[in-house]
Amino acid sequence: MTDITNTAGNDLKNYAYNILKERLINCTYAPGSILNEAHLTSEMKLSRTPVREAVSRLETEGFVKVIPKKGIHVTDILLSDVLQIFQIRTEFEPTILRLSASRLPKDELLYFIQRFENPDPDDTVMDRIRLDTAMHLFIIEHCGNRYMVDIMHRVYDISSRIIFFIHQNHAAVHDDSGENLEILRLLLDRDQETATEKMRVHMEHCRMAALNYFYTVPDGEAPVKTYRDKLYKKTGNGSASV
Repeated sequence: MTDITNTAGNDLKNYAYNILKERLINCTYAPGSILNEAHLTSEMKLSRTPVREAVSRLETEGFVKVIPKKGIHVTDILLSDVLQIFQIRTEFEPTILRLSASRLPKDELLYFIQRFENPDPDDTVMDRIRLDTAMHLFIIEHCGNRYMVDIMHRVYDISSRIIFFIHQNHAAVHDDSGENLEILRLLLDRDQETATEKMRVHMEHCRMAALNYFYTVPDGEAPVKTYRDKLYKKTGNGSASV
């Protein structure tokens, strides 16, 4: 017999976790800031228990650190994070693309091609970042290796946070729509080897664009604005949802 109370409790914990994680990834809660548990519970209209358990889970994932008698510290985004995340992406994503190439549904490939060929004129830079994320996760989720998928979802949580942070600090974000479109067309043509090489080049361009911000922004001159958009808003019919 199902324990209704326990099920409801788990739903609230998951709800709190998902909301807080999204806000941390989108930098609604700015890196380096201090959050107050009472404020979070009031904001989400929840009791302390699901919020506290969600925060504990997010602490194990490295998004926050609970500091006794002070609050919940949102972890900073460091140059070392950029170096390590893009090291993983540069090494893994060409291999993942090769594994996924024969498994990608043609209709979804065509969907992403259409999105990049005919961008919505109302799309913001943030919308384009979300579309890029969805396209990469679409390839990753068809690689046939669930362990790799799990790892790369974690990597993309951090990668997305880095890119949102850079954009919110008024830095230029690498416009990779042309590179993405080229990769997708090669995959549609079943030119796996060229697509793999193009992905390798694309990853290097993304890495250099991210590093450029961290090497050039002066200390103390990175004000963070807040955004509350959904991570995958405007990415279409849900084909690449997490």
